[in-house]
Amino acid sequence: MSEIAEQYDAYPYPARDPEDERRRLVTGSPSWLPEVEHFLFAGRRDWSRPFRVLVAGGGTGDGLIQLAALLDHDGRAAEITYLDLSRAARDIAERRAAVRGLSGIRFVTGDLLTAPELGRFDYIDCCGVLHHLPEPQTGFDALAAALDPGGGIGLMVYAPHGRSGVYPLQEAFRALLGGLPPAERLARARRILEQVPAGHPFRRNPHLSDHLASDAGFYDLLLHSQDRAFAIDELAAMLGRAGLALIAPATPALYDLARLLPEGVAAPEALGEVERMALAERLRGTIRTHAVYAAPAARAARARARGREMGLVPLLRGLDAAKLARQIERTGRVTLEVGGASMNDLVPADAAPLVARIDGRRSLAEIAAQAGSEPLAFLGLWGRVDRVLGDWGLMHYCSPAPA
Repeated sequence: MSEIAEQYDAYPYPARDPEDERRRLVTGSPSWLPEVEHFLFAGRRDWSRPFRVLVAGGGTGDGLIQLAALLDHDGRAAEITYLDLSRAARDIAERRAAVRGLSGIRFVTGDLLTAPELGRFDYIDCCGVLHHLPEPQTGFDALAAALDPGGGIGLMVYAPHGRSGVYPLQEAFRALLGGLPPAERLARARRILEQVPAGHPFRRNPHLSDHLASDAGFYDLLLHSQDRAFAIDELAAMLGRAGLALIAPATPALYDLARLLPEGVAAPEALGEVERMALAERLRGTIRTHAVYAAPAARAARARARGREMGLVPLLRGLDAAKLARQIERTGRVTLEVGGASMNDLVPADAAPLVARIDGRRSLAEIAAQAGSEPLAFLGLWGRVDRVLGDWGLMHYCSPAPA
């Protein structure tokens, strides 16, 4: 058994109790279904066709259960395959699915590199896996080979700057505790961590908490045998070598360089989009993970939905439209906490009636008509709304529901 398989059989990650499925659904990015349709299918996925999904490196099942539950709730036909090398993690994922009554999921125990042998998929979820491979590029290549040309991938990998302090401790623990059984390694590492000085970068990093949540979280964060982080430009390059293109992060505003520069300071015009994102990542300094969407390079330009298509339906994520509209009308701003970042963005008060009409059913054309807004004026005002809510991952677009 590999050391990684041994770890996840001893401490399946993330730590989950299947009985908790009776009271809550764990959600997140990537693989929030409206987000998937928005970034990978231009808001117009044909749901009359079964949705072929691969959850590659599914662990204890967060991505799997989120996707399967949302597809089931919406009555959308799907063929879902779960793949992971840990039998213990798979057992938890299967029990979580059983508690929710989710059937028709194919569970496979195996390595991510075998993904192309399982078929071709419209969507691949791969979270927290590629950064644990000895040769990550082989993982990117395997996912690309398993992807239908019209499909896309939602993935999460570690980012370096928000994990400051993690890697020196990992190296020290490997040198001190290598070769010990997992339980003994964990016990000794906890004792050693108690002696780490308050000035250590890990102690001073307020964005790390996995080690406090569970034994599995501690082990995954600080005792993993194979772990590396990717800056956003490194991630884009590896996707490119696999024939894929980075469509967007799930929260594009976090990587928007212009939002981080003071008035009168502009980035050099020669910088490309990924170079600007990489600079933003360095200036922000707190991004722990990259949750992004990618698609075959040949269709990258057509993958993402745009807020200029009047037939699309906007959906808010985790926000009450009426309450948000009142805030905009009163302050001319949207002020929220999003993913650990503070947003305080200008939105014209005139946009409040438009925002109030977002209900997940009305199209942009219907919102404009009901607000009595001329098309050109509407698009100008809506563009301001979209730049804030869309770029912060709080609004996505989909097709109207069938009549």
